[in-house]
Amino acid sequence: MSASTAGRRARLHTAAEGVHYLVARNEEVLDALPVAARDQAAASALPPWRAVEHAASRTLLRALLREIGEDLHGGPVAACPGGRPYLPDRPDLGVSLSHSSGWVAAAVARNRDVGVDVQTPSVVSDRVLRFCCSPRDVEVLTAMPEDGRRREFAWIFTVQEACVKAVGAGLSGRPWSVPVALGQRTGGWGRVRWSAPRGRQPVPVGCAWTEGPARDGDMAG
Repeated sequence: MSASTAGRRARLHTAAEGVHYLVARNEEVLDALPVAARDQAAASALPPWRAVEHAASRTLLRALLREIGEDLHGGPVAACPGGRPYLPDRPDLGVSLSHSSGWVAAAVARNRDVGVDVQTPSVVSDRVLRFCCSPRDVEVLTAMPEDGRRREFAWIFTVQEACVKAVGAGLSGRPWSVPVALGQRTGGWGRVRWSAPRGRQPVPVGCAWTEGPARDGDMAG
């Protein structure tokens, strides 16, 4: 998938060697690209809003794989019991999906695990700010105009979510414990490295990847 598809918005982004992702709107993906028969069948069993997210995320992932020369040729995109996606036919490729209020993101990494998260900025409470951010950053965020506070927090939280997804966890991975400073663009968390491409994406998105296959203990901040 390139800039000529999906409304000319989904530009291939490379976070590190062998780590790539795309971000687009659901409707842009589904208007520009065909949905694989497997994904269409799976989506038909879901509620309408969830069906759109399911179809768009997997269609974007397949487009990303074609873009980097790893076409699935209609092969399955499966999910672990906890919801983490994987490719049964390509265990050497780590994949991750995310969606938020009409936006979808897909990531792939060669010979390592990956996590991606997209967030549309929304209202954030003082309690959540204190939970996820350092005291200094809470002070700065609290003093910001509402729009700025929402967007800056979304950048922080996408990274935190992406990091725990990279090690195969969700909220159980305690994303709020991942240290991400206000305005920070790159960083690490244990064996996980991450990137927040500010100014190069239309919506806050974070991508994280392991230095090798995930293993027990990766979530120990």
